[in-house]
Amino acid sequence: MANDIKIGVLVSGNGTNLQSIIDACTRGGLPGRVSCVVSNKADAYALERARNADIPALHLDHRAYTGREAFDEALVATLREFQVDLVVLAGFMRIITPVLLDAFPMAIMNIHPALLPAFPGLHAQRQALEYGAKVAGCTVHFVDSGCDTGPIIMQAAVPVLEGDTEDTLSARIQKEEHRIYPEAIRLYAEGRLTLQGRRVLVTR
Repeated sequence: MANDIKIGVLVSGNGTNLQSIIDACTRGGLPGRVSCVVSNKADAYALERARNADIPALHLDHRAYTGREAFDEALVATLREFQVDLVVLAGFMRIITPVLLDAFPMAIMNIHPALLPAFPGLHAQRQALEYGAKVAGCTVHFVDSGCDTGPIIMQAAVPVLEGDTEDTLSARIQKEEHRIYPEAIRLYAEGRLTLQGRRVLVTR
């Protein structure tokens, strides 16, 4: 795979992981650039982060489409317009359909605030605390048709401390997210990720 890949980032909220990716590209630690940022919410602060970095920031309102597939068709068209090689989900609060998956096979990444396969879905940090887990963390994975079930690329562990709240645990996990997400994208950009069954192998 050629270096300097074009990354399309899908967002719905604040965009701290987007910022970590932008910063990594700016530092030169990631052989690629964010070519567009797309949000289903007009007021997502992630769009402002994109504008501050002179990256095209687009709003596609999912409510304007007849269904999930129609919305994903619009997403694919937008990503194609910007010649995106890798789609990165960064707090994108939408279930994606085969329309998007088929357009970018094994080229969609997500980050989840838990050590998958434990605690998939929403409120992963709360799930970990309620379960009494001693270790939490985050996972970068390729996206498939399931809920947080895709092949795991990279993980980072975070201890669950006595007295942790959902907010304090989330803050520590987020620091690791900002570290490993750009790293996983870098490995992809360098063509160093190989899929064997469910296993993602990193080549030297």
